[in-house]
Amino acid sequence: MKAIKTAPLKNVDEYVAVQPKKVQGILNKLRAAIKSAAPKAEEVISYQMPAYKYNGMLVFFAAWQSHIGLYPAGRLMAFEKELAGYERSKGTIKFPLDKPIPYNLVTKIVKFRVKENEEKAALKKSLKK
Repeated sequence: MKAIKTAPLKNVDEYVAVQPKKVQGILNKLRAAIKSAAPKAEEVISYQMPAYKYNGMLVFFAAWQSHIGLYPAGRLMAFEKELAGYERSKGTIKFPLDKPIPYNLVTKIVKFRVKENEEKAALKKSLKK
């Protein structure tokens, strides 16, 4: 598994721009799905990957030669059935480039992560009182 080449990047626009043309459209749709699910999230580059922060990290993504990696920063047991057809490892979901990307599922995962982070932030706030 080989990452698609990237130089040190300043923002997600740069990340997308250095990817192959066929991957750029996929990344832009993925980015739009994430932004629609988490409109208040801050878009950053972290570990040389696009990442989204809202009350902590929500999700990262990266382009590879044969897949797009989605790295939700939380547990996804609620999505076991929907993710059954995808290769996964701890904290990683691989969406093959030769199959349609499940953007609706990505949106659900990001909304789930937003809720998790909001609950965590509220708990933290209540413990400080």
